[in-house]
Amino acid sequence: MKRILSLVLAITFLQANAQQRAVTFMGDSLDNYVIKAMEEWQIPGTAVAVVKEGKVMLMKAYGVREKGKPEKVDTNTVFMIGSNTKAFTATALAQLQAEGKLQLDDPVRKHLPGFRLRDPWLADHAIIRDLLSHRLGFHTFQGDFMFFDSDMRSAQILEKLGLMEPPFGFRTTWGYCNAAFLAAGEIIPQATGKTWAEYLKEKFFGPLGMRNTIALSKEIPAVKNIAAAHTVFLGELKKVPYGNIDNMAPAGSIGSSVADMTHWVKALLANGQYEGREVISPDAIAETRLPHSSLGEGGAPFNRKQFNLYGLGWFTSSYEGRLIVEHTGGVNGFVTAVRLVPEENLGIIVLTNTESNNFYNDLTAELTDACLQLPFRNYTRASLDEYNAEQAQIKQALEKIKEEVADKPAMNVPLQAFTGTYEHPLYGRMNIRLERDTLMMRFEHHRNLVGKLLPWKADKFICFYNNTIYGIKETLFTAENGKVTTVTTRVSGFVENTPYVFRKVD
Repeated sequence: MKRILSLVLAITFLQANAQQRAVTFMGDSLDNYVIKAMEEWQIPGTAVAVVKEGKVMLMKAYGVREKGKPEKVDTNTVFMIGSNTKAFTATALAQLQAEGKLQLDDPVRKHLPGFRLRDPWLADHAIIRDLLSHRLGFHTFQGDFMFFDSDMRSAQILEKLGLMEPPFGFRTTWGYCNAAFLAAGEIIPQATGKTWAEYLKEKFFGPLGMRNTIALSKEIPAVKNIAAAHTVFLGELKKVPYGNIDNMAPAGSIGSSVADMTHWVKALLANGQYEGREVISPDAIAETRLPHSSLGEGGAPFNRKQFNLYGLGWFTSSYEGRLIVEHTGGVNGFVTAVRLVPEENLGIIVLTNTESNNFYNDLTAELTDACLQLPFRNYTRASLDEYNAEQAQIKQALEKIKEEVADKPAMNVPLQAFTGTYEHPLYGRMNIRLERDTLMMRFEHHRNLVGKLLPWKADKFICFYNNTIYGIKETLFTAENGKVTTVTTRVSGFVENTPYVFRKVD
């Protein structure tokens, strides 16, 4: 009997200690942890919230809205949430199914007769679920350079989606496709007579009291309390322009505050209930969490992983025996995270206003561990060490490149031969001109994007983009009989990994 009592007391003591660790981290250690990490990652502003059992357990804001300016981030400050928009789009379509206005198993062409894919059979057989679960067979981010921040209209993007060649078989390989979410969002007007933005405002933003949430980036100028977009480029924090992404709105254009996002998370954790009324059908929420695509092993450090899947607008995985439903969002100058642990009635939101950090993931993981009474891991220390090592390698490689460029390497043909108009079969045209003895590259659909080309080796140049989000990338030309014929351009993996081969047309 004494042994049993001792065991019970020991378990109670351990549980109390674990609970105390969670309370201590969020109550006593969180501020120091966040402030130190923000300094090390060079993050101007952060907002974070934890929802537990239908109540806001924690909601805090740190830092400033814009580098060098005094206005502080508060819990109503708007951050662009990027691909966390996708959960809204998928939930909207699942809600329309619950209302009997469509079926997620409907062929896409039932609602969008003009929908095209390169293989007509695929276009005939693709269903709404395929759009929302990234299983059309494309590479992750394929086509994104063409689409994001471009002047293409939504209709043009869907036309070009229909011409892109998927490298994988239909429904065989998961590949994150933003343009597919645009197609999904275009179904909403066909089913409701309202635009995607109007439907979200009427069905979600309004009923959930999300008063500081915008659906479109064109609404940004009217928002007074909004975080500026930033990046860290070669160790220096810089402000960057907001993304021009309304042509891809259903994939990533929403801006919201951490306070508003707690309303969204509360409803999702309460089977669609918010302040005593049903805003979202429980069936719609359940649909979005059903597994549709496998992502392989995946998992997180210290995790006894069991599965890693994608539903409709949500990643789903396991952590310590619990279901995790989550998504992240990355768009020009912002990265964000939303995580749900339904069995614990737990939700976590982290918003940051630079895309050059993994802290948004690290803090999400740290808060999850605290709420699950797990040990403190200090995830961001490991992330920072890895990031700093990568940046040191990049800096070293760039210094070598600069030395080689400074040596003015001989090119196979004169600089003038590289000038002219080039064309990509899907993107369109790009022009290279010689300006003050330097080649400058400009793109038809990205009017503000300029690539400065410096000779590097033979027919290879190094390209410095004026918008640093697009990176520093090698640019390779080919020539035949002394005449330049093609140029292969690349941008940073944050935008797209796929190279674009432009052929000279004059």
